Amino acid sequence: MAAKYHDLPVVIVLDNARDQHCQGILELANQLGITLLFFPPYSPNRNLIERLWKFLKKKTLSAQYYDGFLRFQDAILTTLRKANEDSTYRQELHSLLTLKFQTFEKSQIYQA
Repeated sequence: MAAKYHDLPVVIVLDNARDQHCQGILELANQLGITLLFFPPYSPNRNLIERLWKFLKKKTLSAQYYDGFLRFQDAILTTLRKANEDSTYRQELHSLLTLKFQTFEKSQIYQA
């Protein structure tokens, strides 16, 4: 990415997985002029792929049993196709995949 977009700032958004914080990745990103932007800890709601996965699980896996991998795979592909073609699915996804997030800047955190 750094080579292809050398004239533009490159920012990569990552979750907080430990392996993405390793020294090698941080050093390489720094050498290439890439900014790494990490999601706050425990915030999967801000990660759009997590929202898509939640939708896919709800539509495909909820209370379903598939007696083989091919049927399971077909169900997932069917759900993804419907998400592209069915207006109800599209509307639900549009609502889920928004970039507007509710944040709680002044909330208190209580620990037991």
